[in-house]
Amino acid sequence: MNRPERRTLLSGWGLTSPTAAHVVRPRTPEQVAEALARAGKRGALPRGLGRSYGDAAQDAGGLVLDCTGLTGPVRLDTARGEVTAPAGTSMDGLIAHLLRRGRFVPVTPGTRHVTLGGAIAADVHGKNHPADSSLGAHVRALTLVTADGRTRRLGPGPDGGDPELFWATVGGMGLTGVVTEATLAVFPVESSYMRVDTDRTGSLEDTLELMARAGDRYSVAWLDLFARGGDLGRGVVTRARHARVGDLPPPLRRQPLRYRNAGVPVPPLTPPVGTVNRWSVGAFNALHLSRAPRRRRGQVQPLASYFHPLDALRGWNRMYGRPGVVQYQFVVPFGEEGTLAGVAEGLSRARVPSFLAVLKRMGDPTPGPLSFPRPGWSLAVDLPADLPGLGALLRGFDERLVGAGGRLYLAKDSRARAETVHAMYPELPAWRRVRERADPDGVLVSDMARRLRLL
Repeated sequence: MNRPERRTLLSGWGLTSPTAAHVVRPRTPEQVAEALARAGKRGALPRGLGRSYGDAAQDAGGLVLDCTGLTGPVRLDTARGEVTAPAGTSMDGLIAHLLRRGRFVPVTPGTRHVTLGGAIAADVHGKNHPADSSLGAHVRALTLVTADGRTRRLGPGPDGGDPELFWATVGGMGLTGVVTEATLAVFPVESSYMRVDTDRTGSLEDTLELMARAGDRYSVAWLDLFARGGDLGRGVVTRARHARVGDLPPPLRRQPLRYRNAGVPVPPLTPPVGTVNRWSVGAFNALHLSRAPRRRRGQVQPLASYFHPLDALRGWNRMYGRPGVVQYQFVVPFGEEGTLAGVAEGLSRARVPSFLAVLKRMGDPTPGPLSFPRPGWSLAVDLPADLPGLGALLRGFDERLVGAGGRLYLAKDSRARAETVHAMYPELPAWRRVRERADPDGVLVSDMARRLRLL
């Protein structure tokens, strides 16, 4: 393992609040244990590909373990319908490996550029949450190196060694130990394509109604939150299922499992001023809505285009300029659609520019105490970090969410207050007790954990 480098400046995907830490890149569980033993007063933290928006994968003045070096062979057990992979394997690499063998991951988030370990730590969810829950529901086992250097194999059930620690790790944001390997359930597919139905909606009420009766495995809506009045919340709803070989046009049937995942890079320089503003977003939203079909059925799309559209533009976060981007993602229970509408109206009234506003329907959660999803509606909105009055606006939304029984997603948060998050996660004390048992000396810590007083 490389010795600690000189202090490296790290930030989340939002490019806000960077802090410096020493970085090491372990390649084996033994090197992970060695690194944890050398952690100083500022502690240590695992980090994957850095796609958390805020400070969840930063440890100012401490030791950060770059877990992208934890790679190696991926083992598929077709009889059991399971795949075992090192935690540094990217979702992109895992999907490519599985598709060549006619299999697919049970859950994928909106970007494929996350590590398997990071996906478990955030208990990522996708467009199929009502049908399949979040990733943690499909983790059959994981290997965890705890702060004392022990390597433990954990599972979700009573025979899993320590199921409490397993579920504290799922959604635990890397604060219970370092995941070095995991086994997931996978399922067969015939192609690397989706059959997609598209509907254009005229209002938020129409969007919610259509999504509530959607019967497809995958569904998502893009919303125009720049619209006003009765048009507010108009959008584009897409529903999809995996295409069979017979669904494909004849030219695609020759290589039905070919995985196309190329992207166009954004120039590497981050401009001092972002290009996302009221004028660009207004034009983009109008164009996107006008180009969407009113009603289209069965369009064949490459898998990457449906699940990971933003990955087609690599480094798109730099379009927000040096101030960066804040993603505000929350979930409210069914029956609290008025709260959802109130947030949408507040964003529209403040003329907040956002070309990314994604609505998903959520289903049953996992038992993870810090896992984000709950039955209800989730809205994720990207916002320029330097927008005047943004802090006060979002704090007002936070208060509404607490009153409605909603919560923020820790993997996306960069600005919430500790008392707000504590009110949103009533199982935090139970999670703390398990974490303290696994790490009594408090070795594992992050900037987020300090900011939100999670430990």
